[in-house]
Amino acid sequence: MMDDNLGQAFQQLKSDEEQIVKTYKIAAIPADGIGPEVIAAGLQALEALARRDGGFTFDVTEFDWSSERYKKTGALMPEDGPEQLKAFDAIFFGAVGAPDVPDHITLWGLRLPICQGFDQYANVRPTKILPGIKSPLEHVGPGDLDWVIVRENSEGEYSGHGGRAHKGMPEEVGTEVSIFTRVGVTRIMRYAFKLAQSRPRKFLTVVTKSNAQRFGMVMWDEIAAEVSKEFPDVKWDKMLVDAMTVRMVKDPKSLDTIVATNLHADILSDLAGALAGSLGVAPTANIDPERRYPSMFEPIHGSAFDIAGKGIANPVATFWTAAQMLEHLGEGDAATRLMRAVEKVCADGVMTPDVGGDANTQQVTDAVCDAIRGDNI
Repeated sequence: MMDDNLGQAFQQLKSDEEQIVKTYKIAAIPADGIGPEVIAAGLQALEALARRDGGFTFDVTEFDWSSERYKKTGALMPEDGPEQLKAFDAIFFGAVGAPDVPDHITLWGLRLPICQGFDQYANVRPTKILPGIKSPLEHVGPGDLDWVIVRENSEGEYSGHGGRAHKGMPEEVGTEVSIFTRVGVTRIMRYAFKLAQSRPRKFLTVVTKSNAQRFGMVMWDEIAAEVSKEFPDVKWDKMLVDAMTVRMVKDPKSLDTIVATNLHADILSDLAGALAGSLGVAPTANIDPERRYPSMFEPIHGSAFDIAGKGIANPVATFWTAAQMLEHLGEGDAATRLMRAVEKVCADGVMTPDVGGDANTQQVTDAVCDAIRGDNI
């Protein structure tokens, strides 16, 4: 009898363990412009996904770090800001930047200290044409443009080294030093080759400018060739960054996975978003692949103060960014469900004005949440 009771207790314990709901701690930083609007939309979609799945939930803490805070206190975030974020599983970031605060102050006061402080060295920006969204390229539609741009996110042109001397004098000098380290270049190349290896085409394009930048960029090329030997099943080619802009426009089907420096990929990914129909659909993940620190997820579009408060900001980039966050957290099924909902809503024509629709932010968000609730796959 005692054995039967023990057996029943064991089965009950096992059943209880199977029903344990995972809780993910999310730091939400809406920040500036349309950031609060799209982050609110993203959190609404994440809540719908959690309810639909039943196996996880979110514990969200919102931080008021922003340009408004800077204007009041002289700092976009407190001195121990990064330390406060260490306890979280992921960071959900809106946008930073304001018309009345210099851009270098907002960027170096909030986003970059988090990216660099947490060594989020892989900036991953997928781009594809979603159903119902028209590309400015003729005869290019869903399936014809499907890329992932990997941006080195910790050094290169945005390393923060340099300075100014003799300010205001005729002989004033300003230097901006690009730093390329063997460690930094090797790890981003390895990340990009692994990502390319995981995609159906197994094809990588390495972007460079080694014809003019003969030190750091030549090293970039040499390390790409070295790392490629670890991935014999991945085909790869090399493009100068200026020629790459032409190839992206004229032959989008020839590209798949792309790796570039901090500056080059920053520019190319904006072009990619525009070619896919709008920056309003372009997501970003700032990843620490070693998972020592929380990674940060943000839409590309920026603070867009020209439409802030009008209720027409496109939340699709934030939904896609949320899907990247779910993938990183290990919730791949939920990420797929979210993207399936986004594609259905876009295909149905429920879209904001930037992609030719007449819906507002909340209407698109409600439609996506309804699609999530109605997804039986």
